[in-house]
Amino acid sequence: MLKKADFLQYIVYLCNVSRIKSRHFACIRRTKVTKTIKNASKVVKKIFNYTIKTVVPLLLGALILYVVYEGFDFSQLWAGLKEMNLFWFLLSTFFGVMSHVIRGWRWKLTLAPLGYNPSASDCVNSVYIAYAANLVLPRVGEVSRCVVLERYDKVPFAHALGTLVTERLIDTLMVLLITVAAVALQWQVFSNFISDVGISVPGGSLSLGGVAVVALSVAAVLLLFLFLLRKLSVWKRIKSFVSRFAEGLLSLGKMKNGRLFMLETVGIWFCYFMQFYLCFFCFGFTSGLSVAAGLLLFVAGSIAVVVPTPNGAGPWHFAIISIMVLYGVSTTDAQVFALIVHSTQTLLVALLGIYGIASLQIKALRAGKR
Repeated sequence: MLKKADFLQYIVYLCNVSRIKSRHFACIRRTKVTKTIKNASKVVKKIFNYTIKTVVPLLLGALILYVVYEGFDFSQLWAGLKEMNLFWFLLSTFFGVMSHVIRGWRWKLTLAPLGYNPSASDCVNSVYIAYAANLVLPRVGEVSRCVVLERYDKVPFAHALGTLVTERLIDTLMVLLITVAAVALQWQVFSNFISDVGISVPGGSLSLGGVAVVALSVAAVLLLFLFLLRKLSVWKRIKSFVSRFAEGLLSLGKMKNGRLFMLETVGIWFCYFMQFYLCFFCFGFTSGLSVAAGLLLFVAGSIAVVVPTPNGAGPWHFAIISIMVLYGVSTTDAQVFALIVHSTQTLLVALLGIYGIASLQIKALRAGKR
């Protein structure tokens, strides 16, 4: 028979067990809530980063385009398209394609000293995809190029990225040289442009629209620079990654075909310039502009695309229109030129990107059948 004392002890035991279980379940609930909050925080962070990378560049480009094309009669656009000379347009397109092809060949050349020999077609297709990717997410193209070669040619991502840094350093030097030449040849027009956008206005009128566009563009470039610095600090924590990165960066010094590399570099920028300059002959109102004028406009456009908007949309239009007006082209004609040329070149980039993806997929399918 159960004694009263034993019964009381049993009741106390049950109460203690109940309290322990309650604490245990409360702890589990707190852990689950904490995990849920952490997961939610990660999701919010991803959404925020995605917004910064995609929505903000789109909004920035749209805002600048609105400032540039406020009051523009879009019926003039159709008139410009009907006037467009298709021969010069197709010739310009040829040089646009060749700039990508030569860039792909040059990349294959920079990878050779590291012991990698990807196919030329994969290098070219990766360039196509990279420029198309930049339309969706500005500055992500370099990463996509490396991912493509890592997947299809087994080139380590860090090595490939290091060679791209080498390329960018050389390309930056080319831009500086072309800029110095263009400014020296067209100094008066360049100084008038600087004055008109509101940076310096000795005795002139201040352009509020110019100030707004320049201020937005400078702010966007600074934000991009800070973002890249933050990412770079993360990469530096990974010793193996940095080691490969530096190895890729030094590939130019090991290159046997240094002259061919420089020749291809000049070829890339020659094709870039010809793609733009030949567009002058597509329209009667720009066919009389000189090569020197084309060089200055080309430089202005090349610098404008540094602003992180899709394919430089907005800043590119602003720079081209502002300088063309200084050469005597009417504002409306300059707006038509900028809109048509930028749109068609952007379409070309998108189509080449689609071609690059399709070509790589077909190659992968054929390899799988073997």
